[in-house]
Amino acid sequence: MKIGIVGLPNVGKSTLFNAITNAGAETANYPFCTIEPNVGVVAVPDSRLDVLAEMYNPEKYTPAVIEFVDIAGLVEGASRGEGLGNKFLSHIREVDAIAHVVRCFENGNIIHVSGSVDALRDVDIINMELILSDIELLEKRIDRVSKAMKGDKTLAGELELLNRAKAWLDEGHSARSMELTEDEAILLDQSPLLSRKPIIYVANIGEDEVSGEYESNPNYIALKDFAEKENSGIIPVCAGIEAEIAELEGEDKAMFLSDLGLTESGLDRLIKAGYTLLGLISYLTGGPQEVRAWTIKRGTKAPQAAGKIHSDFERGFIRAEVIAFDDLVACGTMAVAKEKGLVRSEGKEYVMKDGDVVLFRFNV
Repeated sequence: MKIGIVGLPNVGKSTLFNAITNAGAETANYPFCTIEPNVGVVAVPDSRLDVLAEMYNPEKYTPAVIEFVDIAGLVEGASRGEGLGNKFLSHIREVDAIAHVVRCFENGNIIHVSGSVDALRDVDIINMELILSDIELLEKRIDRVSKAMKGDKTLAGELELLNRAKAWLDEGHSARSMELTEDEAILLDQSPLLSRKPIIYVANIGEDEVSGEYESNPNYIALKDFAEKENSGIIPVCAGIEAEIAELEGEDKAMFLSDLGLTESGLDRLIKAGYTLLGLISYLTGGPQEVRAWTIKRGTKAPQAAGKIHSDFERGFIRAEVIAFDDLVACGTMAVAKEKGLVRSEGKEYVMKDGDVVLFRFNV
């Protein structure tokens, strides 16, 4: 799964990306420093894997991962090609969700492309470019469906939906805020609309605000209110501080976080929020060879979850031996859990739950 990091130039995207992935993306105090997207794969923090590792002392430890893509800064007019806009918009089209970095801090030494800090104005610039790009896409689809309707009247419902969606976008609303039935959502998603992608707003706050002072920052307050109305997520992060945290490990990292009054880094919260935003959960497997978190969509049934390990597991699925993580921890070992009857045998219709510890039985 891919999450694209977007925003205006000089809002802290590449600094944040570096902190997330330690990939060394170039950062500079001028627009379009990033042209081709940088990509980094990061582990999803999951303390449950640490517990399983202590239990099994495995040869291999494999967490779930998310791919972050650092996309170049968009500017007003991107949908018309301004600032290499069309190329950048195509990069956004390839990701599953968006982390929109919004500058909420004041710093006279860092140039703002619009000359001043205004979170809602910046959000509106980016969102409008995505909406304008979507309108162009819908217009082309409406034209195709209109022509096809001359020989197929069953397309009337699709055409009505597309016109309704275009009217909604014409009013300046994002496609993600449009009320749709399940069938309408499936139909509309045949067009890869940028403004329909799930989004987290990353409020890039000042270094002096990480301990909670950001809650009185007017730009953060306005952005939080906007995100709530749009039913989107928001996470306050200081990209500069996160870059420092990313260079620390173990006790040094824990001490630094403690000094800031934090229990976890903003990046860990962002990664977890991204996982949730995409509707993902993890099931776990454990043994002397490996403990591992496997990524699946919420609502996935046992055979399809088994197929994540190997297609043979799904094809020859017999049953899943499942125990809730908390039950396994309370018992201490799988053997004790079986003695207590806490390991369940589940069939093909079982819907996997986050934190299920599973052994799949199959025959091919």
